[in-house]
Amino acid sequence: MYKDANVGETGERKPFVTCEERDGIALVTLNSPDTRNAMSSDADFSDIETTFGRIHQNREIRAAILTGSGKAFSAGGDVKLMHERASDSSIQPHEDRYRYQEGIHRVTMALHRFEVPLIAAVNGPAIGAGLDLACMCDIRIASDRATFAESFVKVGIIPGDGGAWLLQRVIGPARAAEMTFTGDTINAETALQYGLISKIVPHDRLLDEAFALAARIAVNPSHVLRMSKRLMRESTNARLETVLEMSAAFQALAHASEDHRERVANIVARLG
Repeated sequence: MYKDANVGETGERKPFVTCEERDGIALVTLNSPDTRNAMSSDADFSDIETTFGRIHQNREIRAAILTGSGKAFSAGGDVKLMHERASDSSIQPHEDRYRYQEGIHRVTMALHRFEVPLIAAVNGPAIGAGLDLACMCDIRIASDRATFAESFVKVGIIPGDGGAWLLQRVIGPARAAEMTFTGDTINAETALQYGLISKIVPHDRLLDEAFALAARIAVNPSHVLRMSKRLMRESTNARLETVLEMSAAFQALAHASEDHRERVANIVARLG
């Protein structure tokens, strides 16, 4: 039976993610370097969902960073576990449907609902569901050692985590089709050309650069950042009229805030 790499010899399980918070910024780290941060178990999905849910509820957090421990951002699914399941003839197809709905789809929906601006600091390979996880973030910067692949076809499956919806919204339908249908791996330079990432940085500077970007975001009011992100999320599918209506409602809230009054007053005072 395949052993969960996050469970020690004593049976105690270490968290799949860790979270540090400082100066209004949360750093979330995938914490299974032995599996290249592969996501496989209900406990893994629960750790991610719970961590981002907790950050979402903390109004003091104004920006978040997601990265991986060790050499990889995330290898996606655990291939050893896939092999074990593929060899188990007792598993019925409808059970797998529920397994996805009650498993990794919880991660997809948790990050889709997450209103705090989220930066993926891609420190190494982001493969399969690992690439899709990066696409669930708002901004992606990458180490010069990072690679990317929508590699599901290479193991005879499809993007079961929402990748067909996510990837083409980041890089466009044609590029997404090429990556999905070939499963080929691209390097950081190609990812930058595709618009998959916004910046390449030296590997040992990745977190410094991510925190510097997060700090530029975190100087702004939390409620304004969250409403801006919600508008951007809804705009991917909503009609213009709907987005304008939401914009008017959110703007009324922003105009009435103390943050708005103070910041406008400060600008007027500087102008004399």
